[in-house]
Amino acid sequence: VLLGALLHASWNALVRSSSDRTLDMVLVVSGAAVITGCLLPFAPLPASASWPYLIASGLIHVAYFTLVGLSYRHGELSFAYPLMRGSAPVFSAIAAAALLAEWPGTGGLLGVLLICSGVILLAADSWRNGRLNRHATLFALTTAGTIVIYTLVDGVGARLSGNAAVYTGWVFLLTAIPLLALFTAINGRRTTVYLQKNWKRGLLGGACTLGSYALALWAMTKAPIALVAALRETSVVFGAIIAATLLHEPVSRSRWLAILVVLAGAVAIKIA
Repeated sequence: VLLGALLHASWNALVRSSSDRTLDMVLVVSGAAVITGCLLPFAPLPASASWPYLIASGLIHVAYFTLVGLSYRHGELSFAYPLMRGSAPVFSAIAAAALLAEWPGTGGLLGVLLICSGVILLAADSWRNGRLNRHATLFALTTAGTIVIYTLVDGVGARLSGNAAVYTGWVFLLTAIPLLALFTAINGRRTTVYLQKNWKRGLLGGACTLGSYALALWAMTKAPIALVAALRETSVVFGAIIAATLLHEPVSRSRWLAILVVLAGAVAIKIA
């Protein structure tokens, strides 16, 4: 699970380090689709009951990956990544309370409080250093919202599919097709040239995102799901380490504290 968390933070760092983050997001998704496209012919089709969820998930992921690229266009990895990953559990808890009348227990409420505190610390640190970007904040929080939606859709779809790994492969394939079509329609020549020039980078990022999710699915067959989900949140720490060491982002002590508070809150919600 820790390796999966590192892979997840790595493909996000790969996108953040590029010269064109939105096109690099298309590149990573396309790389994942190429890998799954080579494997899916040898796997059974998902059960027919899961296809409405597959199609919905593909469209939701188009929005998700586009928003990730926009988040990194305007914000640093050490700010946007913990914001989008940490806020998703809070939105999930709010949605469960509002729509399903499932109120979190003491541990869940503590987690929500910790994450909100961490987000405020992140914003305060960026504001104090003159690096707070409203667009980055808005895109990261909106990304967190899409994480909640596709998690709910895929949670049902994967169960109906009969094979969660095959379901995941089809999600990436059905995401890449409309995403490529969208960016080709917007700027076909530029998109084509970028993909041709950076295809190795796309395969690397695609392998990281596929590997991250595959490891999580495998781990959930060996250990309690709540514990696996909580341990995956360590990706925000890996993201901060990569931001500081490889991307040379200025990660202050208060930002480190904020990231650790967000991590603690996410873990508390997952375990509660």
